[in-house]
Amino acid sequence: MQLEDYFEFLSSTDIRIKGHRIGIDTVLSYYLEGYTPEEIAANLPTLSLEKIHATITYYLHHRPQIDTYLAELDTWREQRYQESFNNPPPVVQRLRAIKTANARQAS
Repeated sequence: MQLEDYFEFLSSTDIRIKGHRIGIDTVLSYYLEGYTPEEIAANLPTLSLEKIHATITYYLHHRPQIDTYLAELDTWREQRYQESFNNPPPVVQRLRAIKTANARQAS
């Protein structure tokens, strides 16, 4: 089995662990924060140690590309957050208006 066999390459911003909805970015964020594979497994109990080790090994073998992937993913997520924050759905707009009105009444 090759390392790539452990993953589903769905798009340039979505690499998932085969058989799971968990992206490699989730495992790697724990790893890059200093978690051991066993600690990662405790936080992601649906993943086997084998898949966690495969993810870390894949990262170590393709570090420049995966670092770029992670940076692009972070940028994409931040853009989506800013879009959502600046253009909230109607329900969020109503809740913000109620909060502002309540704050004015309390003053």
